Amino acid sequence: MIKKSIQFINYLFFLLFVGIIAIIPFRILYFVADFLAWLLRRVVKYRLAVVEDNLSQSDLTLTPNEKDKIIREIYRNLADVLMEGIKSFSMRRASIIKRHKVLNPELVNPYHARGDSLILVTGHIGNWEWGSLSAGIQTPYHILGFYKPLRNKFIDRFLRYSRSKFGTLLAPIRQTSLSFEKQKGTPTVFLMAADQNPSRVSRAIWQNFLGRPTAFLHGPEKHAVKNNYPVIFAEINRVKRGMYELTLSVLVENPMECVPGEITSLYAAKLEKYIRQNPSSWLWTHKRWKHKPPKESISVKRSLDTSYRPNLCRSFQ
Repeated sequence: MIKKSIQFINYLFFLLFVGIIAIIPFRILYFVADFLAWLLRRVVKYRLAVVEDNLSQSDLTLTPNEKDKIIREIYRNLADVLMEGIKSFSMRRASIIKRHKVLNPELVNPYHARGDSLILVTGHIGNWEWGSLSAGIQTPYHILGFYKPLRNKFIDRFLRYSRSKFGTLLAPIRQTSLSFEKQKGTPTVFLMAADQNPSRVSRAIWQNFLGRPTAFLHGPEKHAVKNNYPVIFAEINRVKRGMYELTLSVLVENPMECVPGEITSLYAAKLEKYIRQNPSSWLWTHKRWKHKPPKESISVKRSLDTSYRPNLCRSFQ
């Protein structure tokens, strides 16, 4: 009872904060974001050592000045996404369309006309948070996103309600397989940010990524192959602060024709290309490389072989 009361009090403070952010115009919001970025980087030093190590251990060629500049931009990007995520609770439909615009939504129309479901993969690039809102507005599909439930049940319920206002369903990550089964027969886009560090390393698919052996989640590839759902990649570009453009591209047309690891390899290559062009737009605060690949695994060695380029998949680069 005491724990529940504390959660409810925290929920009330959370609503107050959301209400304050709701009435702040975007042009003022970014002054707050700038202060938050400075606070996180210079005072709190939130995962600063992780960011510096990730950049240093990647194969990005950066001078000390370039590295310092990118780190400042990384924290500004982080602060923007945090503030924009809270702002999204009060944003209207027109504002979402204006600020998170899908440039080629017609790409998915032929699939929807056939009644096919899709898996849409992206990374923690630009503002990925608004994707759960914009996808349901700008495409004809039902949208289902996966998330990690919050410990505070009141805030968790509010989050699910807020995201569903434009038709998006949220399902706990632990119910991924069940969610795919439940949506059978309903044309659905399954949103999957596939660049998290996997909790079950034994199931990870290893790839060369930014010059380092990297463990990728097996889920997107597993469910794409199991259901033969085409895989779409969403590239999220920041035009200016608070304005994003999304470009969709077909990553894999027929997953069942792919060899193991191929879908993940194509995804990793697409994401890496984006990061090299927009390094500060990725979430470098993640401890992305804390695991090492098992040396005895033949499949791991094959997936890390940069000369290996499978081509059975009818993929689109």
